[in-house]
Amino acid sequence: MISKGIELAYKILKRQILPVLALAGATTFLLPAFGQVPLDRIPRIDSTNAEQVASGKSVYGAKCASCHGSKLEGQPNWRRRLANGRLPAPPHDQTGHTWHHTDADLFGITKHGLKPYAPVGYESDMLAFDGTLTDDQSAAVIAYIKSTWPAGIRARQAGVKQQETAQ
Repeated sequence: MISKGIELAYKILKRQILPVLALAGATTFLLPAFGQVPLDRIPRIDSTNAEQVASGKSVYGAKCASCHGSKLEGQPNWRRRLANGRLPAPPHDQTGHTWHHTDADLFGITKHGLKPYAPVGYESDMLAFDGTLTDDQSAAVIAYIKSTWPAGIRARQAGVKQQETAQ
């Protein structure tokens, strides 16, 4: 009787519990690499830091402006799908939706591309800059973008940040 009970417990452990634990462990270690970036791994993003903003403006001009525009205006008709089904690059100024996202998401999208943040099957031309930009450069680009927003937009984006981190 005892050996059958142990055998049954082993089968349950092997078939049901271990896969769940393996998935939980994989999620803990792989999510930062392929999805949302934990807040403690994001360099400080400070749109009031003149040095960081100047660095970000330079990097933006070299790496981002070709798609998102030299004045952060995005591509024309950015809300209408192209012939390939993808959307053009959106503006990063106050007319776009960049400010609707938290700093953590903006950093993650810059680092890993849009795929980890988009619905399954969504196609985007947004490049992943991991390996091309350092984390500090990515943070500086975001600081630069945020520095161009009017105070009201910066405040609204800060509210989005607070709402998400409170959840």
